[in-house]
Amino acid sequence: MKVKLKKLGALRQAEFSLGELTIICGGNNTGKTYATYALYGFLDTWRKMVHVSLEQPVIDSLLRDGVVYIDLNPYVKQAEKLLKQGCQSYTKQLSAIFSANPDNFKDSDFQITPGTEISLSGVFQRRIQSANTELFSLMKEKEGSELIVSLLVEAERTKVPTEMVRDVIGNAIVELLFGERFPKPFIASAERTGAAIFRKELNFARNRLLEEMSQTDKNIDPMALLFKVYQDYALPVERNVDFTRQLESVAKKKSFLAEQHKNVLEEFADIIGGEYNVTRDDELYFKPKGKRVRLTMDESSSAVRSLLDIGFYLRHVARPGDLLMIDEPELNLHPENQRRIARLFARLVNLGIKVFLTTHSDYIVKELNTLIMLNQSKPHLKEIAEQEGYRKGELIRSEQVKVYIAKDDLVKLDENTKRSRCQTLVAAKINQETGVDAPSFDGTINTMNRIQEAIIWGGGES
Repeated sequence: MKVKLKKLGALRQAEFSLGELTIICGGNNTGKTYATYALYGFLDTWRKMVHVSLEQPVIDSLLRDGVVYIDLNPYVKQAEKLLKQGCQSYTKQLSAIFSANPDNFKDSDFQITPGTEISLSGVFQRRIQSANTELFSLMKEKEGSELIVSLLVEAERTKVPTEMVRDVIGNAIVELLFGERFPKPFIASAERTGAAIFRKELNFARNRLLEEMSQTDKNIDPMALLFKVYQDYALPVERNVDFTRQLESVAKKKSFLAEQHKNVLEEFADIIGGEYNVTRDDELYFKPKGKRVRLTMDESSSAVRSLLDIGFYLRHVARPGDLLMIDEPELNLHPENQRRIARLFARLVNLGIKVFLTTHSDYIVKELNTLIMLNQSKPHLKEIAEQEGYRKGELIRSEQVKVYIAKDDLVKLDENTKRSRCQTLVAAKINQETGVDAPSFDGTINTMNRIQEAIIWGGGES
């Protein structure tokens, strides 16, 4: 999957490909978060942005005969065009995604290319209902290229709206074309710590607002007004707030990790030093390992708060094929735990979860380097891995990893033949023997080492 960005925040022009593990690093205010939020926004909303056109005879046939057979091959041929139009629609919504002044995005552009062929080999089954009545059945057989849509009620008796029919069929076709090509995203924004602390206050404010509105003008739509209030936040932050508010219902689910890979959750519990717990009364606590005490989020460490939504995602939501996006995973973590969380990310990648990170952490990047370099069939490397406690499931291949440095560099802008200097994303070199070449970190460390060496050795009397 390839993403192209133009005039988005600090980024004048940039492109990056999504790997199984993708890392964007660089200095402050260099465009890392803009790239992350733009990608998340599209993956979260693409079903609303991509539309197919249905001819009226198709709708009329369904309402008249109760069933219609739709050949999907013409839509497959149109897929590239449909996606391009969807990206154009999404670009127009960037100001809402970032909850920022539309003038800041008037020249912006977002493009995405899935990079995989459309596959119609799978089975597709879906039933649509309204209230307690099933309205539609949609089905595609394995290896088939025909969508069968059945009306489950009498059209005249229920007066099924034409627009509903159009939306139901259109959404199904869009899902068949792109559903397997775009991963389901989960994001932990840099603002996640605040959401953890003020979770109860956010719930109280919401409930109080709804109560007040219900006692005033009956023409006010409480949920619509509440949605407008949430628009003060960028979409990823809004999703963090909503997820944190709903932890009681989230905690009732089990992820595939909880069912099949409990050792991953045990490793995460070791990193935070305990476990999260939500009571039936929606009270959130942290239980330190080996102690009987229960701590509120206010009483817990900053590391416990910063990893809250990630912990609940891993235990209750995660599924293979997801894209886990984390802005600054190193927040409030000791260097040793930064190393451990890097190893955890590698395990997730090997279990089928894609991971996307923005980071300033040399410890995370260096640890991932180690995991790459150790993944070679050399006897001494196997010995080192065993001595240092590295497990096979933590080792990754260089081709699984994409790393980009947000920096000022020479780029060919649009159709220009000459390169211009601007803020962009530069792909880092990665190979199995030496790992990731990330000079943005190395330069700072080398400068600090040089100064300290000068202090120790450069000023003494001969």
